[in-house]
Amino acid sequence: MAVTIEKLDNNEVKLNIEIEPSVCEWEYDKACKKLAQRVNVPGFRQGKAPRNILEKYVGIAALQKEVLDSLLPTLFEKAIEENNFDLVTAPNVESYEFAEDKSLKITAKFELKPEVKLDKYKGLDVEIEEFKNADDAIQKELDSLAQRLAELKDITDRKSKNTDLVNIDFAGYTDGEEIKGGSAKNYVLDIANSNFIPGFAEQLVDKNTGEEFTINVKFPDEYHDEKLKGKNAEFNIKLNAIKERVLPEINDEFAKKVNPQFNTLDELKEDIKKYLEASAKAENERRISNKIFEDLIAKTDIKIQESMINREIQALMGEFKQRINMQGGNFDEMLEKEGHQKIYDQLKEEAVRRLKNSLIVGKIAQEEKINVTSEDIQAKINELANIYRTTPDNIIAEIQKNNNILHSLNSQVISEKVTRLLIDNANVSYKK
Repeated sequence: MAVTIEKLDNNEVKLNIEIEPSVCEWEYDKACKKLAQRVNVPGFRQGKAPRNILEKYVGIAALQKEVLDSLLPTLFEKAIEENNFDLVTAPNVESYEFAEDKSLKITAKFELKPEVKLDKYKGLDVEIEEFKNADDAIQKELDSLAQRLAELKDITDRKSKNTDLVNIDFAGYTDGEEIKGGSAKNYVLDIANSNFIPGFAEQLVDKNTGEEFTINVKFPDEYHDEKLKGKNAEFNIKLNAIKERVLPEINDEFAKKVNPQFNTLDELKEDIKKYLEASAKAENERRISNKIFEDLIAKTDIKIQESMINREIQALMGEFKQRINMQGGNFDEMLEKEGHQKIYDQLKEEAVRRLKNSLIVGKIAQEEKINVTSEDIQAKINELANIYRTTPDNIIAEIQKNNNILHSLNSQVISEKVTRLLIDNANVSYKK
């Protein structure tokens, strides 16, 4: 077997392979036997059709394809390993030719990851704005817990307040036409924590149970529905019920309600304190990590080919479209309004940043010989099982159905280990 390698522009490699007749003849004969087992040739028992009959029945092209399917994975793997190629895309066969002397010539192309010329990445000087918990952070957490444990009391002897929850029927109209999806019955709305249109919840204050009234609002100019952006609207409201939160007293009994493992309020406060400290530490490490990668990306020379950037843009476009649609917007309308070029330029900037980040992580992992262990993957599986409230066995079953999940877990582990290395070796200071 003869292999020649030609390095092209844009991190592409052309692979020319020539395989001698004896190997091709042996592989061709093996392909005939394999294919004979899978097809029924009239007049012959399965697997017993002679080669010349099989060639006429299935066609020589089908047998040659069988040869290629058998040979190529091993050939490519050997060439990649011997030349230490780091591929971005799988090899693409551009042409192949079975010669009369039974030899085989194959031409394939594939993309390599761009070269990453790393500068210093350990002992970096990093200055960030330090995150600190507010002095009353513990009390705010206690108040939040009290809100969650509050009992709801029906109110019949007064008007609604801005701290109440109300049960309402509503129907919205613009230009005299009912808004699609703009009506509901027995909708419970928390007046103080509403995510409705600005001005909607505020107009539900100072109303009586059973009262019917109309409110006027204006949809925001940046509203996700193009038909409603900046539109004036009116809503017919019927207030069915008012409920008031009755907050529990924050004491030892309250602590036990939060979690039976706590016997006293002091134990709950100590647990909140540890949680807040861990959260602050995680936030500061996130800021340190962001600053480190911001600096590394700025000073690392990486020439990324346009084809790689375009694939990343397409991936980002898919994520963006899904996010817009989940928020109730129309992706195509948004694209038309904002302009294809503007969206493309924004996504291209993010695509380049993500690719550089990933390539830098990969290079550092290579330099530091950072690997993923079975224990690392098991820990990630357990983490996923906890997030999705399922069992590790169910996660493993999903991985067996979709190998991309395992690839994603591997990438996450490598990224986390590299990030930990960079943070642990950075010289961190905080802005005054």
